[in-house]
Amino acid sequence: MACRIGELVLDCRDPELLARFWCEVLDFVVLGTEDDGSIEIGARDGFGGSQPTIFLSKSDEPDPHKPRLHIDVNATDRDQAAELERLLALGARKADIGQTGEESWHVLQDPEGNEFCLLRQRIAPVSAAGS
Repeated sequence: MACRIGELVLDCRDPELLARFWCEVLDFVVLGTEDDGSIEIGARDGFGGSQPTIFLSKSDEPDPHKPRLHIDVNATDRDQAAELERLLALGARKADIGQTGEESWHVLQDPEGNEFCLLRQRIAPVSAAGS
């Protein structure tokens, strides 16, 4: 009955530069690229595997008044709607950062206002990952 960190999202100007750097530092590989130049890197077992991935989100001008790193979580034992209700009951709040309403994720804030996202895809609990 929990979530797992699926990915860490880092706003950056040069995703390719940071992908090369963090791949070398962590022995990660490029898992995918987006049309806007954003890049996802991670362990060789990929998203939902042994470690969270890092999503390097292309941003021409990262907002200096906003944290450049946020957490994306994935439910491990229930669907997204049920997990959203659980998180709201624990004290999370929905956050509006300009979403269109068509996103497959929910933007939330923890009780102190730190933003995080609840993604749609379920991933295995840590103890079962890679088994």
